Amino acid sequence: MMQHNVSIQARFRPEMLERVLRVVRHRGFQVCAMNMTPMFNAENINIELTVASQRPVDLLSSQLRKLMDVACVEIQQHTSQQIRANA
Repeated sequence: MMQHNVSIQARFRPEMLERVLRVVRHRGFQVCAMNMTPMFNAENINIELTVASQRPVDLLSSQLRKLMDVACVEIQQHTSQQIRANA
């Protein structure tokens, strides 16, 4: 599977993280790592995700951009790393 680092800037809402994770799951990606930090003002957050899938990451980023309260989605780097699925 290919790994991708995705950076999301959004308005802080209690349901925001749940929406992001739902889109990741529905688009066929697996979350490998996640970090959420507040921005300079308490109204915005930065979510850093490392996701893995055989699918193109553009499918995920285009859907994340459609979410309400998402200001910016950036694909930071593209790594070719094999991830083994547990049987």
